[in-house]
Amino acid sequence: MNATELLANTLSPDASVRQDATQQMEAASQDRYPEYMTMLSSVLCDENTQIHVRNAAGLALKNALTAREAPRQTELTNKWLSLNNEIKLKIKQDALITLGSSNAKAGAFASQVVSAIAAVELPAGHWPDLIEILLGFVNNQTNANLRIATLQTVGYICEAIKPEILSLRSNEILTAVIHGARKEEPSPEVQLAAIHALYNSLEFVRENFDRDGERNYIMQVVCEATQNSSVAVQVGAFECLVRIMSLYYDKMALYMEQALFGLTVVGMKHPDERVALQAIEFWSTVCEEEVELAIEAQEAQEYGDVPESESKFFAKIALPEIVPVLLQLLTQQEEDAEEDEWNVSMAAATCLALLAGAVQDTIVPAVIPFIEANIKAENWHQREAAIMTFGSILEGPDPAVLTPLVNQALPLLIDMMTDSNLHVKDTTAWTLGRICDLLITTIKPDVHLHPLISALVSGLQDSPRIAANCCWALMNLADQYAVYYEDDGDIPQNGPLSPYYEGVVQALLRVTESAGNEANYRTAAYEAITSYLTQATPDAITVVQSTAVTILQRMEHLLSIQNQILGVDDRNNWNELQSNLCGVVICVVRKLNEGIQPLADRIMTLIIQLIQSAGKTSTVLEDAFLVVGSLASALEGGFAPYIQAFLTYLYPALKAHEDTQLCTVAVGIIGDISRALGEQSAQYAGPFMTVLLENLQSDILNRNVKISILSCFGDIALAIGPAFEPYFETTMGVLRQAGAVEPNPLDYDLVDYVGQLREGILEAYTGIVTGLKKSEKAALLIPHSQNMLELVHRCLADEERSDSLMRLSYGLIGDLAECFSNGQLKQLFLSNWIASELRSRNRMPDETKKTMRWAREMVKIATQ
Repeated sequence: MNATELLANTLSPDASVRQDATQQMEAASQDRYPEYMTMLSSVLCDENTQIHVRNAAGLALKNALTAREAPRQTELTNKWLSLNNEIKLKIKQDALITLGSSNAKAGAFASQVVSAIAAVELPAGHWPDLIEILLGFVNNQTNANLRIATLQTVGYICEAIKPEILSLRSNEILTAVIHGARKEEPSPEVQLAAIHALYNSLEFVRENFDRDGERNYIMQVVCEATQNSSVAVQVGAFECLVRIMSLYYDKMALYMEQALFGLTVVGMKHPDERVALQAIEFWSTVCEEEVELAIEAQEAQEYGDVPESESKFFAKIALPEIVPVLLQLLTQQEEDAEEDEWNVSMAAATCLALLAGAVQDTIVPAVIPFIEANIKAENWHQREAAIMTFGSILEGPDPAVLTPLVNQALPLLIDMMTDSNLHVKDTTAWTLGRICDLLITTIKPDVHLHPLISALVSGLQDSPRIAANCCWALMNLADQYAVYYEDDGDIPQNGPLSPYYEGVVQALLRVTESAGNEANYRTAAYEAITSYLTQATPDAITVVQSTAVTILQRMEHLLSIQNQILGVDDRNNWNELQSNLCGVVICVVRKLNEGIQPLADRIMTLIIQLIQSAGKTSTVLEDAFLVVGSLASALEGGFAPYIQAFLTYLYPALKAHEDTQLCTVAVGIIGDISRALGEQSAQYAGPFMTVLLENLQSDILNRNVKISILSCFGDIALAIGPAFEPYFETTMGVLRQAGAVEPNPLDYDLVDYVGQLREGILEAYTGIVTGLKKSEKAALLIPHSQNMLELVHRCLADEERSDSLMRLSYGLIGDLAECFSNGQLKQLFLSNWIASELRSRNRMPDETKKTMRWAREMVKIATQ
């Protein structure tokens, strides 16, 4: 069978033909990789082959070069780089030739292939003349298809490759891209490809944006493109403006004044929704930037510093222009819009909420006339827009400014829960939920609470979307009242919700009896139940207990009918329900703590059955394991009778290296069990340490799980104290090796990973030191103390260090000093860097500062 026929068969409507061809392709990619790749490139560039077959060849080539998972990508990269140079050259030439294909679809696939090869070769220093070749193609005035495909290629390359790799060619790339985007360009298709390429290149042309002349020209071309006759080009231009505002906010004042205010306000009114959405997004981005700058300015003021960047207050200046447009757009709701469908009225509401955050109190007088004029209008569009406006401005302005307005509006909003229009009721329920979440003090228990809860409970029987919002509002009511009264002092015996507790939970349980979960309303009801049980005051504990029994009965019923579940949808529904039920059980266990003991046997029996029946359904297994972890924490030593039965299922989960989340949860369970049993867990420490050390050797296991494992060593050591000695040297060797990993400043992912890795190592060291420091085995730490402190030094010297890393670092210094207060490590603690760090005046949260001061006291004692 020839290559063309084989590729055609992978697209066959006949499943057996398709499967056979796919298997042959996969076998060729593994066993005859060079021939496989050249075969694909030959088909891709063959103008006589049908386009769908050429596209299949292009897709297969791209998939042979790119992967989402890092280990797989490394494997594909190495495979390509090890190819014979002549073969690589042939494939690259085929792909470059196809960019100019008479069929634009073939050129589009070729652009993906070229960019995929570039993403592999350019970081390795290969294919140095690629950018020059591509720029030559862009300037080819005779072949529009070649220019379009090449600009797409440049865009893909800019998107896929780190900016610093291309920075030396940024001027040439930018020149070519801007040339294609100019209004003088005759082909709108070329302009569109150029605008998309510009969008992807914006991050690495920072130096060009620093130069006034170049920045002015770029902004001129983009602004002119917003007025292009092609709507697609207009949309792309506004997308560029959104990205430019996000990346270069501090350089936008002149352009806002001269062009962007006007262009974007007109753009928001554009008859084509695609343009209007991007113009609205522009102002949403402005508001997000200014909210962030306001937070930075406040933090700087608290520390007596000057902020790095200052707000230009674009949103406040533009408020009179943009608010009327946003309010008008709010009235353009679509009657039958899907929940996840993004349209101008939704975008306008989001923008209005961000605007309220950016301009704060100023938003209130700007929208109140609209609300008052429309909230009782005959037309539902106007009523809903008025309520949406009110709900959108509840976060940002001073609560003192909003309180009288909310007090005045609450009775009306509660009444509108019986409105004749579903959209109005839906938005009303959402707005009441916002009030419960953000302004709980405006809800007067003796005035508003009874009618409010009655309206929300009635709403639970309405359409799924309304019911979901009512669940959310009820949940916020429980959570925020709890926060309010906790801040007030001790947790009271009862609270404002006490008279309603049983009724609300029963109403929510009725919602969860639903067979379906449209708009996630059943899940929302379970989440609300969890909040009510978590926040229950002592007088409502009987509600917690009775709900726990109801939930366990439901789990038993679901397990009894699992053999009757046939379809995929039914199985997914079953899994989802079990996860919801596990969530409630976890909450009950945490609430009742040791009081869960009478139900412990029943819970563990159910959870073991659930684990057995879940098969490889990872999410259900995770939730089941989390129930076990919470039960261990609640029962402590009382969990011992269940361990042997559970270990049968724990070890396979620990060895499921390909399932990152399940493995992470399983590692966490070891920590839970160790903490729960304390010294009694020593009998399990050997098998635990063996499997954890094996996991560290795995090439498949996600590196973040390995961080959890290091932290878990600390949990085990802390629990068993001196009994950790048999594993001590091996563990310290592993931690020392892990601590030697240094970040590459150019690899942002690696910088983040090393920061998290160091936190895991410090948590391990802290557990080990704390477990040994008051025992006769403390001397084991002495040979390793210098290495531990060297890691602490590197952590504290890192400019990117997190607050938690600093706190762990100071804590470890203090623990070691407390352990060796007899002066055995005096010389180490007299190091200049320790004295300097423990007198640091850098910004840090109070908790970190407190830890630093404690460490300073411990070091003072250890060096006397």
